[in-house]
Amino acid sequence: MNFSKTDIVKNISKKSLMSAVDAKNLFESFLSLVKNKSKLKSVKLSSFGSFSFKKTPKRFGRNPKTKDSYIIPELNKLNFKPSNKIKENLN
Repeated sequence: MNFSKTDIVKNISKKSLMSAVDAKNLFESFLSLVKNKSKLKSVKLSSFGSFSFKKTPKRFGRNPKTKDSYIIPELNKLNFKPSNKIKENLN
C-alpha cells in the first residue's frame, strides 16, 4: 500500500477536523523538522521509530539500454528504522 503526501494530508484533516491547508502545513513542517534535525543526529520518536541520515558509497552504475557505465556519486539518504512496537503491529 502506497501513500502520497495528499493521502496523508486528507487523513490528517479528516481525523483531526482541521482544514486541508492546516493539515498540509502541519505535515510539511513535520517533514522539514525531521529532515533538518536528523542531519545533526538521529531523531527518535517514541513507539514509532528513528530517522537518521545514511551515507551511500560512490559506486558504478550501468544504463541497461545503452550498456554505458557511469559513476553514481556518494549520497546522503534519509533512513527510517521502525520501533519494535511498530514491527509487532505490522506482523
